[in-house]
Amino acid sequence: MEYIYHADKLGKLLSPFAGQECKAVRKENGKCIRGKNSNMLVEFAGGVKVVILARMLRKIK
Repeated sequence: MEYIYHADKLGKLLSPFAGQECKAVRKENGKCIRGKNSNMLVEFAGGVKVVILARMLRKIK
């Protein structure tokens, strides 16, 4: 896994994915799928794909 989703205060209460590891969904050329508002498409365990603000993701070293 590449990232951990650290949600904001409201997201920690409402999101079932807060604190879980996820992996960035990539294009064929290897780049991450990103939106105009710094959103990022990630995939959690179980194959669930979600669009999340990239600021809320922390890279695992």
